[in-house]
Amino acid sequence: MRTVTAALRTRAGAVAAAVLAAVLLLAAIGPFLAPYDPLRNGADILMPPSAAHWFGTDYLGRDVLSRVLAGAPASVLTAFEAVGIGLVIGVVPGITSVYLGRGYEWITLRVMDGLIALPFLIFAIAVAALLGNAVHQAMIAVGILLAPSFYRITRAAALSHANAQYVTAAQLFGASTWRVLRTHVWSKILPTLVVTTANATAGGLLIVSSLTFLGIGVVPPEPTWGGIVASDLGYLTQRPYGPVFPSLFIMATVGALNLLADAIRDAGGDHGRARTRRRGGAARVRLT
Repeated sequence: MRTVTAALRTRAGAVAAAVLAAVLLLAAIGPFLAPYDPLRNGADILMPPSAAHWFGTDYLGRDVLSRVLAGAPASVLTAFEAVGIGLVIGVVPGITSVYLGRGYEWITLRVMDGLIALPFLIFAIAVAALLGNAVHQAMIAVGILLAPSFYRITRAAALSHANAQYVTAAQLFGASTWRVLRTHVWSKILPTLVVTTANATAGGLLIVSSLTFLGIGVVPPEPTWGGIVASDLGYLTQRPYGPVFPSLFIMATVGALNLLADAIRDAGGDHGRARTRRRGGAARVRLT
């Protein structure tokens, strides 16, 4: 993971990592930091930000800051859950389709083409109707629809190394397919996969926020960032700044993930490797 380490040493990578660390901390302990019960109605309805309520209160008198903090796990961790499902469904067939024969390759390609053709919103609603309107069921649908992008990127990366000389040499020396994949191919496609995962997580968070905005995958009054934005839209005349606070958390997280993906891509490219070699050479010169 030298590429990731090199990316974190850049200014953009360090800023993205700091923001993501703060978001993950909120996802882990956010509900414990909430100053009020996020589900309890109050008498102070649609109050502006104040010392008692930093983000104000909603139409039921609930503290918005408490709801944003309590909604962090359902908003952030579920995006990682969806990406994890997409990784398993997409990466394993993607990398093995290059080595397990034409029949297996044809079947996996047709399955992924079918998943790409599925209308996203209708499929998510259908899964929620079949399995129940809960966030984990919705993440199954999101993960399935993220799988084709992982499949295609992993397959393209594996194809670029399938006929490499070191792979051919390993096969000539009797290495099994699984050993070739584990020892030679996996390490080569891992940087590309890390970039794809970061971008997919950003997209997954937007998808999760969109679904919860529509009320899919969440049971009211459970707080989620998308649900908080939706609840504030009906009271924009009284609180025009209402959707700003949860939207800032969504934007900061998505922006940090995309920034981290760009930093890893730059560190793994030709310019990044050349810059790393120049720094290493300069360090050796100073030491001598």
